[in-house]
Amino acid sequence: MSEGQQLWGAETTKAVENFPISGEPVPASVVRWLARIKGAAAAVNAELGLLDKRRASKIEKAAAEIAAGKHDEQFPVDVFQTGSGTSSNMNANEVIAKLAGENVHPNDHVNMGQSSNDVFPSAVHLAALEAAHRDLLPALKTLERSFAKKARSFQNIVKAGRTHLMDAVPVTLGQEFAGYSAQIVLGQERVSSALAHVGQIPLGGTATGTGLNTHSKFAEKVRTRLRRESSLRQIAAPLDPFEAQANRDALVELSGALKVIAVSLSKIAGDLALMGSGPRAGIGEIFLPELQKGSSIMPGKVNPVIPEVVLQVCAQVIGNDTAITIGGMQGQFELNVRIPLIARNLLQSIALLSSASRALSEKCVEGITANKAGTDASAGATLAVATALNSAIGYDKATLIVKKATESGRPLREVALEEGVDAALYDQTIDLRKIASGNR
Repeated sequence: MSEGQQLWGAETTKAVENFPISGEPVPASVVRWLARIKGAAAAVNAELGLLDKRRASKIEKAAAEIAAGKHDEQFPVDVFQTGSGTSSNMNANEVIAKLAGENVHPNDHVNMGQSSNDVFPSAVHLAALEAAHRDLLPALKTLERSFAKKARSFQNIVKAGRTHLMDAVPVTLGQEFAGYSAQIVLGQERVSSALAHVGQIPLGGTATGTGLNTHSKFAEKVRTRLRRESSLRQIAAPLDPFEAQANRDALVELSGALKVIAVSLSKIAGDLALMGSGPRAGIGEIFLPELQKGSSIMPGKVNPVIPEVVLQVCAQVIGNDTAITIGGMQGQFELNVRIPLIARNLLQSIALLSSASRALSEKCVEGITANKAGTDASAGATLAVATALNSAIGYDKATLIVKKATESGRPLREVALEEGVDAALYDQTIDLRKIASGNR
């Protein structure tokens, strides 16, 4: 084929004309998985004696080129198209048939044993499965380790705890960072759990889940080939073909796990920005890496740019999840018909969270240092350390001491001794490192 030659046919042209909506095509990863499925389908149909080996070989070769990304420009159909993805499936059939040459029909040969209704959602599932394993889970693992490393280095740095944004009993900076690391661990577990269901693809159901016009061994043989060629061991048969055809619950589940990660990262990014606020008029307990000028007018200003990026990404992911949830709700009877929408938003969420997690790890967390003066000041200033006296003097008397210290601005120790607390008891009890250790 000559460079720049149009390879698609009449059905693709109609779809381009019918859907001038966003200018955004179906994600390339979905197209490439469509091609992988069609290449494997041709090989299996030949193996089953349904397609001659010469045609099958030509289809496999053409599909492999598309799967390798050599013809991405030949897939112009807008992502906001018919809800089953039929237009993109026809687009793939036409391009593969054209690449394969004469005597290869887009429907009779390339689409043999398939329907848009089972092949397109299968491609979406596999694109999400691959992206999560290749990009998201490794990025989250890197971020988890960055937080864990900082937790170890900050384990003896005591600071004020805060609840309701108000002073609370002391904690260590290491304890906070260990909590962040654990949030990311749990996020990985949630994603991994969802991926077991994402791997159950509806391939073989054809139009409505019955498998009409498909050999009984077709689906399992194609899945076996795809597992072998991709190393995605979670590719599996569905629990029930009608469940797999009629809804996209597994993709909604995965999106829900991504939303939880976005919630976790929002909390973490907000904490980092607050702890790094200042340097003189804020909380000032950590120093964030200085990546760029923070103001075009205020000299020397530095902003928490990476936490701000992460917060924006998380807002987008949560918004995507809302659209995916609505898309998942709107299937009717034997088919969900919001699959392109779900694919677009889900794959974007995976990509955004992968990039944001890497940026947070490499450009922010790895470079965070403790502001020892700031942590010492906050740890020493919180009147909530009086909590440690409760067992010795009782809650009511400790409350009285805290109120007097708050109103007068005097040191807690001074007020406590004035109220009759023994100096030795106070000094033994109000040990900030010991208080931060809690019951450990």
